[in-house]
Amino acid sequence: MPTLNWIGKEKVVNHHNEVPFRVLEKQYTFGDTPDSGNMIIHGDNLEALKSLLPKYEGKVKCIYIDPPYNTGEEKWVYNDNVNDPRIRKWLGEVVGKEADDLTRHDKWLCMMYPRLKLLQKLLANDGAIFISIDDNEQANLKLTCDEIFGIKNFVGEIIHQRAKGGGQAKYIVKGHDYILVYGKDIKYLKLARKKVVQGKTVVIDGVTYIKNDDVIRKTFGKYDSSQGDRRCFYEQLEQYKGIAKKEEVDKLLQEGKYFLELNSEGMHTICELQKVDDATSKLYSIIKVLSEEGKNELEKLGITKFSYPKPTEIVRQLIEAVRTTEDEDFIVLDSFGGSGTTANAVLMQNKQDGGNRKFILCEMCDYAETITAERVRRVMKGYGEGKNAVEGTGGSFDFYELGTTIFDSQTEMLNDEADTEQIRQYVWYAETHTAYKAVTDRSNPYLLGTHNFTDYYFYYEPKEETVLDWNFLQKIKQKAEQYIIYADRCLLAQEEMQLMNIVFKKIPRDIKRL
Repeated sequence: MPTLNWIGKEKVVNHHNEVPFRVLEKQYTFGDTPDSGNMIIHGDNLEALKSLLPKYEGKVKCIYIDPPYNTGEEKWVYNDNVNDPRIRKWLGEVVGKEADDLTRHDKWLCMMYPRLKLLQKLLANDGAIFISIDDNEQANLKLTCDEIFGIKNFVGEIIHQRAKGGGQAKYIVKGHDYILVYGKDIKYLKLARKKVVQGKTVVIDGVTYIKNDDVIRKTFGKYDSSQGDRRCFYEQLEQYKGIAKKEEVDKLLQEGKYFLELNSEGMHTICELQKVDDATSKLYSIIKVLSEEGKNELEKLGITKFSYPKPTEIVRQLIEAVRTTEDEDFIVLDSFGGSGTTANAVLMQNKQDGGNRKFILCEMCDYAETITAERVRRVMKGYGEGKNAVEGTGGSFDFYELGTTIFDSQTEMLNDEADTEQIRQYVWYAETHTAYKAVTDRSNPYLLGTHNFTDYYFYYEPKEETVLDWNFLQKIKQKAEQYIIYADRCLLAQEEMQLMNIVFKKIPRDIKRL
């Protein structure tokens, strides 16, 4: 497979492993439901993505990102702390245009690579990632994603028609961008749009069906209105299919199999039906949603100080296309949160189809609170007045700041100032690389959980020394094939631990760095 090389690549391919793990510090909850699953995180998205791993690795069904296109106009700055003298020269420098900055593509790729690596880890096996981009980095992004996600997991490329035309281009008037689509594992991926139903529908018992014109329909005699639709249906379906029992006919009707249709001449036919909810079609490679719609949306929300917001409709269509039956786990992640378009799209789609999707947004700029979060608040509450009033979607979200690191940057020791529960998440993830679920064990609060027949205990108290001894072992009531126990010191003999299948790990030196 062809690979792409650039200045600094060898230093960033594993940089995501060197990023310090920071705790997420909740600032407030908007709405009535704390810990609803909806999150807005203010801070560098590389560190934010790393902090999400213990709870969300392999759990995110849909990722949409709209990174800098690297046009030379965005004035983005390279700030990743990579241990390489060539890259350190870039720190704090605004990335300029092609003629002014000969390393602009190298900087962009060094910025994107570790973030894509973490996004790939967070993506569920049956999940999809959608990445908006334009001509400046489309080719570079494609080769990079082939390397990270695997070329076999490339789903396709969608053309986003964002403009009507016109402009003052020298050669080609550009009216589109690209959306690259990858799966974590394409054999599990399900992408489909619900069919747009126009005409030829019928409502039976409150359920909308599409009449299938592709099947042969049998025509019967005059319809006797005194019998009523259902009775006539029974009689004629009995003739057509040889079904005599009323219960069988009711079952077919309930399943949306057939419908008795009366035409203008008083003749009736039986045709097959398909529930609208079950009718899907493949994605089309061109989606037309004009960029000006994004600006208009923000203006209606009363937000004017934001350049080039993505229209909600383009993201909503992508989210809606991700098929899943596990609504509770349907998480939509956007690590370039911007004005909050992705959260808006999730709330709109949930309201439209009754879904239970959750959003996680990361935004490093100062407007994470004043624009990103404010937009989501207004969408949830409703906005506008009079005839222009828009009903709110409802919902709640939690707003986070990136907090302290798990390990002290100076001593490399466990940071006692970090939140204990998030330290527990980290240790569990470091050991098992699975999502942490809090365990309630009144007999031993230090139990982290069970994985592969092994019980994990984290015997830790901030600013206090803990000792693994017989007193601690007597508090272990749950039986396991093996025990891994973290503590500051151990007073048990090695022979005793071997007999009981206990592995002692010292805090904090034995905790793996991620």
